[in-house]
Amino acid sequence: MCSMVLRSKALLSLALAAGLALPAGEANTAQAARSRAPKAGETSVTVDYGIMLAGVPIGSAQVTGSVEGPRYTMDVSARLTGLVGAITGGYGSGRASGTVAARPVPAAFALASHSASASITVRMALARGNVVASDIAPPLVPDPERVTVSEVHKRGIIDPVSALMMPAQGRGELVDPQNCNRTIPVFDGASRFNVVLSYGETRSIQKPGYAGPILVCNARYQPIAGHRPDRPGVKFMEENTEMSVWLAPVEGARVLLPLRIAVRTQLGLNIIEATRWSQSGQGAQASQGAQAAQGVQTTPEAGAQAAAQAPRDGR
Repeated sequence: MCSMVLRSKALLSLALAAGLALPAGEANTAQAARSRAPKAGETSVTVDYGIMLAGVPIGSAQVTGSVEGPRYTMDVSARLTGLVGAITGGYGSGRASGTVAARPVPAAFALASHSASASITVRMALARGNVVASDIAPPLVPDPERVTVSEVHKRGIIDPVSALMMPAQGRGELVDPQNCNRTIPVFDGASRFNVVLSYGETRSIQKPGYAGPILVCNARYQPIAGHRPDRPGVKFMEENTEMSVWLAPVEGARVLLPLRIAVRTQLGLNIIEATRWSQSGQGAQASQGAQAAQGVQTTPEAGAQAAAQAPRDGR
């Protein structure tokens, strides 16, 4: 699972979260960010997720994002549970920071994965979205079957954690369908690929802590470099049309975050779906007021009921 994550072609980097892990002492960054009070002018959002594969719960994840002026920080943590967790021991977290405009411009990125069989760490330093230094431990084994990653492939990229935050494309509403239509140039330290999003539909949903409209975006995977073109898994993902992401607007910041990610895998449908949305700082009162106006309950029982009513197809 963890080695798959580093090279994962899974959509939208939260799918990577199931195998991310920072070294000991850094694994609780998301929890720490969640517990501290936001600064003046800062918007902070924490989203808890459940992870399912083929209808079976296999883990949980958490994303905490904060935006203060042009600067952002994103923290991700995840752990596999149940039988899968007992077998693989998979857990992890990751962090990215930088500035945000038309798209995230990362300055620093770190992740690692841990399982019973392997541990991998990745660190990158970037300038204006270009990788200037990187380290992978243990180093990748040279493989002539891989498409070579050149310096060109490390320019104008977004790391997998920063890719979770999607700035508004223009000055219109955050749920404008245009905010689905984008190509995300991802580099994870080993491979370069695009995630291409397109508008599917607009829905209104209710989750603990969030109620309102969301964008349903369809997604496609485009490998660029670092992959093995003849591998069945790569071909499967390249031809995969059963991938989607639900994007919810963040009040007080011109960005959207995923509420749900669905990716058809060779083992079944992988769904990463929000179980709770928590916002503090700028925009939090407006968000809470909108939920109160719609009669939203934010209890765990309400979350369980909402999750039970959510569709379980690829969208």
